[in-house]
Amino acid sequence: MKAVSAVAIKKELQHQSQSELIALCLRLSRFKKENKELLTYLLFESAHEDDYIQSVKTYIDDEFETINRDSFFYIRKSVRKILRNVKKYVRYSQKKETEAELLIYFCKTLKNFSPSIKRSTQLVNLYDRQLLMAKKIISGLHEDLQYDYNEMLEEL
Repeated sequence: MKAVSAVAIKKELQHQSQSELIALCLRLSRFKKENKELLTYLLFESAHEDDYIQSVKTYIDDEFETINRDSFFYIRKSVRKILRNVKKYVRYSQKKETEAELLIYFCKTLKNFSPSIKRSTQLVNLYDRQLLMAKKIISGLHEDLQYDYNEMLEEL
């Protein structure tokens, strides 16, 4: 079975009743964890973006606490997992301010991580890439926000 385009799905959804749309959303939420997470964000957390950002920051802190520090192999693997999940949460929000703030927080947490990431070239490269990405995102924001976020970047 081949999936149809988003435009075709949108047209078909316009012909559905409200109860049918609710049933479709519930059925969709059963198939993938990400679908359920996205629906949770859209229904409960999108109106409170600051609380959402704070919950993702708490997630980052908790995950950095549980990293296996026995070798840099495990550290790299865990850091990539954390970054992958942070980017997934950013995709749910689709707001550049949220993305910038979470990337800066991730970089700050990674920089303060013990043992130092300077002993691993891969982790330093990952850190540098995320800083560059944050700078690129910040350059597209409003001037007042750019100033605030650039001050955060200067600390790093």
